Amino acid sequence: MIRLKYQTPGTPPATLAPPRESAIRRPLITLIQYDQETFFEGQFDNFEDLMRRFDASLVNWINVDGLSDIELLRRIGNEFKIHPLALEDVLNTTQRPKVEQYAEHYFIVSEMIYEEDNRRIALEQLSIFLGKSYLLTIQEESEHDVFEQVRSRLRGGRGYAREKKSDYLAYALLDATVDQFFPILEAVGESVEAIEEELLDRPSRGTLRKLHEAKRLLLQLRRATWPQREIFNSLIRDDTGLITKDTQIFLRDCYDHIAQIVDLLESYRDLAAGLMDVYLSSLGFRTNEIMRVLTVISSIFIPLTFLAGVYGMNFNTEHPWNMPELNWPFGYLLCVGTMACIAIAMVIFFKRKNWL
Repeated sequence: MIRLKYQTPGTPPATLAPPRESAIRRPLITLIQYDQETFFEGQFDNFEDLMRRFDASLVNWINVDGLSDIELLRRIGNEFKIHPLALEDVLNTTQRPKVEQYAEHYFIVSEMIYEEDNRRIALEQLSIFLGKSYLLTIQEESEHDVFEQVRSRLRGGRGYAREKKSDYLAYALLDATVDQFFPILEAVGESVEAIEEELLDRPSRGTLRKLHEAKRLLLQLRRATWPQREIFNSLIRDDTGLITKDTQIFLRDCYDHIAQIVDLLESYRDLAAGLMDVYLSSLGFRTNEIMRVLTVISSIFIPLTFLAGVYGMNFNTEHPWNMPELNWPFGYLLCVGTMACIAIAMVIFFKRKNWL
């Protein structure tokens, strides 16, 4: 439920080690380079070829998919003067979302959410280094990301992206990660509501299991979204000049979105927490219904059992004070009819009292 990864106690600070679950394969390095008039997109086999294409007069979006190549990360760190502790945080994929300010760049850790092919929801750490003429993004793997619409806008020259600098590109990527939470939250909300209806109609162990899964998912989403408000707060109050006033206005809108997501998450968490009480109440209500029916049935048979017990005793019919009904030709029918009348009368009485 909660991802916890750490280095062996006693390991020196800034020790770079790939995550245990990262695939041993060559990272995918891509570059998107543009300004208002030009655009270039390409994939590179090594970092040196990419840097030969690098142009500080343009916006350079460098994206690295994969964390298995430690030597590549060291070369990137040396080229862009990235602190070793920041590179260590890149490899620690359970890092809390945050923003750190360095001399020449910002280091941002965010969470990217998407739905896998098996319809399971996955969270992936996104590391962003924002400099004056570049934006460096490092993802855990290359199979999924939520940036295709951003790439499409850059290719087509739509919107503000090609007119602005790397700070606006950083906003666009963060906005894409935040907006991706809305459809996921909508699906989670529908799932919680369906669980609520199921708990009211037919509570079962399977429903309880669904409820626990929904609560775990909401907890994960809360851990991923709650700290991101601090990211936008810090970027909005930037005083380094890396983020322009125009971009700060867009970041304020992004902050509103993440605040709305946090509010929705809190509402769903409260609803999910209350559903446990609904489950227990539903079980108690069903138990009371069963006990009420059994009690009514038992109450109906009490007088019938009494009559059957009385007539089941052995009597000497020759004595005048013995039961004369034993020798009546219709005594059996009279006894059964009396029992039926008593049972019907009690059923009518219970219905009028709304006990049935």
